Amino acid sequence: MMSLQFVPLLSWWVIIGLGFCSSILLAYSFFKKARGSSWRAAGIGVLIVILINPVAVDEDREARNDVLTILIDESTSQTLKDRKAQAAAAFKYLKNRMQDMRNLETRIVRAGAVRTSKSKRVDGTEIFDALTKATSDIPLSRRAGTILITDGQVHDIPENASSFGLKGPFHVLLTGNRQEFDRRLVIKRAPKFGIVGKEIEISLRMEDNTPSSGPTPLEILNGDQKKQTVIVRPNQTKIIKIKLTRGGGNIIQLNLKSDPSELTKINNRAVLSVNGVRERLRVLLVSGEPHPGERTWRNLLKADPSVDLVHFTILRPPEKQDMTPLRELSLIAFPVRELFEEKLKEFDLIIFDRYKRRGVLPSVYIDNIRKYVENGGAVLEASGPEFAGMETLFATPLGKILPGEPTGRVFSGPIRAKITETGERHPITRNLPGAGLGEESPRWGKWFRHIEVKQRSGHALMSGFNGKPLLIVNRVGKGRVAQLLSDHIWLWARGYDGGGPHAELLRRISHWLMKEPELDENKLRAETLGNQLAITRQSLQPNTSRVRVLTPSGKSFFAKMKEGLGGTARGFVDTPETGVYRIEDGQNTTLAPVGNLNPLELSDMKATDKKFSPLINKLGGGIFWLEDGYPSIRRVKPDRRAAGNNWLGVSDNRSYVVRDLRETTLLPGLLALLLAVGALLVAWQRESR
Repeated sequence: MMSLQFVPLLSWWVIIGLGFCSSILLAYSFFKKARGSSWRAAGIGVLIVILINPVAVDEDREARNDVLTILIDESTSQTLKDRKAQAAAAFKYLKNRMQDMRNLETRIVRAGAVRTSKSKRVDGTEIFDALTKATSDIPLSRRAGTILITDGQVHDIPENASSFGLKGPFHVLLTGNRQEFDRRLVIKRAPKFGIVGKEIEISLRMEDNTPSSGPTPLEILNGDQKKQTVIVRPNQTKIIKIKLTRGGGNIIQLNLKSDPSELTKINNRAVLSVNGVRERLRVLLVSGEPHPGERTWRNLLKADPSVDLVHFTILRPPEKQDMTPLRELSLIAFPVRELFEEKLKEFDLIIFDRYKRRGVLPSVYIDNIRKYVENGGAVLEASGPEFAGMETLFATPLGKILPGEPTGRVFSGPIRAKITETGERHPITRNLPGAGLGEESPRWGKWFRHIEVKQRSGHALMSGFNGKPLLIVNRVGKGRVAQLLSDHIWLWARGYDGGGPHAELLRRISHWLMKEPELDENKLRAETLGNQLAITRQSLQPNTSRVRVLTPSGKSFFAKMKEGLGGTARGFVDTPETGVYRIEDGQNTTLAPVGNLNPLELSDMKATDKKFSPLINKLGGGIFWLEDGYPSIRRVKPDRRAAGNNWLGVSDNRSYVVRDLRETTLLPGLLALLLAVGALLVAWQRESR
């Protein structure tokens, strides 16, 4: 291609200055009508042209193809109904049309599919980061535009297009249709914490774009508890109350009844994780008579600020009667009826420490304690020599639920507590400090008393003299019972013979009795580790059977479990979906939240043309519903309108690279000099006449 260029011999400012001065002199000469002015002007003009130095440039150009980017949204919402088929058909149409256009290449980008990164799990449809990476090597001069095939539900649309290096035109082809019907459940307000045993309030709303919709049932499932149902009305805020039944994480699922004509059912549900906190733990400690271990119990329970302790010791049994007036024996009358009948259910744990029958507690009250346990309460019986005698607590109605029956023998002499085979798998005694591994003996101090019992039920976690049970735990009805068959744990607290983990052991026993989820001996647990779900099964018997995993979308598969240490078996599964996974093995069930419990991607799945309007206005382009048919495609100049009534434009940049360059001076130096000198000589000759 031929073009004209100027290669000045001097600076342009110098040439302009000389031309200006010459123009003034020539103007004066013409004003005076001096002879030879025209020839003088011609000579000066030739000199100016010599200084400008015009050059003819012949370029050997090679045209470069423009690049059109076709971006396909593959997010979850694009899989609804016929959207995927619409997108595939639109892509096929674009591909065929691009083949007919000269000097145009297409680059295909697929984005928006569920994925995770090392730092976080992506929530919502994000496509612009992928678009930027895929087009970063394309010069702006070669970009013909972008065509996006989507349903409009994109969550990373930039407010500033230049921050993503975008260049128009930008066109959107929308899948779905304008009249889609969908209802969704929106959580307006929900607490992160709640008090166990009390209700929490959740504010929610059923958003429905169909005027004819009426009241709809909402199903509420709090963990493994029974379902409850409430009625919600369209587009009205509803406040529901749910009672927290356990400490730690409470997974609450809300399921809205779906309509057959809905776009999808997946956003008819919501999941909440509420951490249950116990307000105060109420413990009743009943000591039979003063002994060195009594202070150990009291110090342990009083040291915990979350424990409300009611402690009484029977200092004066009924058989020791004298003439001392009752008002001088105590400040107030002992509230036996109030504690063991009226307020018994308010206690989380009752501890009998070396208690024996003395007639202080009538059998009817002790029977109330038995019923209290069967209905969900907890009792810890710390035995002393009294348990093996005639006044044993086993001879009361409480004996029906105690797992160990006394034989009447008390072992006296040095004994060292050991963890049983079952105890190595039970969370109460597993990994106790100093317990020893395998055949290694525990590094604990010795005790000097052990009450022998015949184990009737439950699990023996620790053994003492000749392998006899030293610690037995059992479940009774809805409640739990534990027996510690020695009153010498206080020796550990004093550090005798090296001491032992008295505080940790008693804490674990107490919390197991009060149904702390982390100390359950048979349970499933799951937690998120990166892009995987780590499943742990705790059991008292070896169990490597597979567990069933249900994904948030309802798909199911099985996870293999491998036996580990301490009564645990572990397995790992990938988590391609975001939401709540359900894990079950036939006996136990657990829920595991992965990523955002209420993903942004699933919050609103109706096709929309509103989100891209601001970006289209900045970059130029158009939005087209595929249900109306395919728009025609034409090449347009970059400075022209890029979209119209059922047509979209692709920029024709006419980009090129120069392969060869030839320059030819239009006014050779010698010829120009002769012309200039000749013109000046003619002018001098005319002036001399």
